[in-house]
Amino acid sequence: MRVEAFTALSAEDLDAWHTLRTANPALDSPYFHPGFAAAVHAGGRPVHVAVARDGGRPVAFLPHHREGRLLRPVGWPGADFQGPILAAGAGFRPLDLLGNGAAGYAFDHLVEEAPGFERWVVSRRPSPYLDVTGGLAGYLGRASRSGKENMGQARRRAAKAGRELGELRFVAASSDRKALARVVELKRAQYAATGARDFFAEPDRVRLLDGLLRARDPAFGGVLSTLHAGEHLLAAHFGLRSGGVLHWWFPVYDPAFARLSPGWILLRELVAAAPALGIVRIDLGRGEDEYKRRAKTGESVVCQGLVTRNPVRRAAASALSKARSVARSVRARRKP
Repeated sequence: MRVEAFTALSAEDLDAWHTLRTANPALDSPYFHPGFAAAVHAGGRPVHVAVARDGGRPVAFLPHHREGRLLRPVGWPGADFQGPILAAGAGFRPLDLLGNGAAGYAFDHLVEEAPGFERWVVSRRPSPYLDVTGGLAGYLGRASRSGKENMGQARRRAAKAGRELGELRFVAASSDRKALARVVELKRAQYAATGARDFFAEPDRVRLLDGLLRARDPAFGGVLSTLHAGEHLLAAHFGLRSGGVLHWWFPVYDPAFARLSPGWILLRELVAAAPALGIVRIDLGRGEDEYKRRAKTGESVVCQGLVTRNPVRRAAASALSKARSVARSVRARRKP
C-alpha cells in the first residue's frame, strides 16, 4: 500500500475507484464517491489516498487527511460514513496504513461492513435512515406510528404557515448561493446557541459546500432544498447525493418560526419529492436526535475506534469512548 496525493491519481485509478464502489452495496453513500474527496481537496484541505495495488491494478483506496502523526478519514469531522473503497468480500489490513510517521488512523463513522477493522473498534452507534421508495405514500406505509403522526402534523402546520405567512414554496434542488449562505449563517447561530463546536469556523468547509453546490456531475453533488412561506425562508437543507442516496447533512430552520416545526415540513416535502429526484433512501447520519428516532424507517451501524500499534493509545481511546457513552445515557435519562 502506498500513499499518493489525490491529484496524483490517474484517470485509470479513478475509473477503478468507481468500479470498486459500484460493485459494493455497502459503499453507496455519497461520501465514498471520489467526487467527495475531490471537492474536499478543491476546497483547500489536502487529501491523500492510500492505494493498494495487485500487479499494478488498484484493489483498494482509502482517502484521508494527515494531522501530525494521526490519519483522519477524508472530510472529517463532517464525514458521516467512512471506510476503504474495495470490492465486496475483499480483505483489508488497517495496520498497512501506518508508517512513514503515521502512528494511528482514527475513525468515528466507519461502516460496520469494513473488513479488517474489528479489533480496532471500541464502540458502535446507530445511523438512522428513511426508506423513501414510492415517495410519501411509500414512506408512510413503512414509518413508525410517531413518524406518521409527525408527518401529519407537518401537513397541518404547512397549511397554517401558508395562511399566516404567504404561499408555501418548496424547491427540492436549488442553486441559490444566497440561500446556501443563509444555511451556513443559521447553522453557525445554532452552534453558538448550543455550545457545539462551530464546524464552519474553518473557511475551507464553507468553500466545500459552495463547490458541491456548483458541481455538475449528474452522479454526484450537493443538493440544496429550501422552504419558503411568502418572503420568509422557514427552513433549508444542504446534503450530498449520489445515485439513489441522499445524505441529510446540514438541516436548518429559522428559530423565529419554530412554533411551526418547519424542519418537519421540509423533510415531508423532500420525502414527497424523492421519486422525481430519483431518491430511494435518505441517510440521516449518526445520532440519537429525537426527530431521527421518530422519522426513521431503519438504521445501519457505524463504528468508532483507533488503528494503532500503541496499546496505551488504544486503551485511552476505549476509555474515552466509554465515558462519552455514559454521558449520552445520562443526558437521555434526563430528557422528559
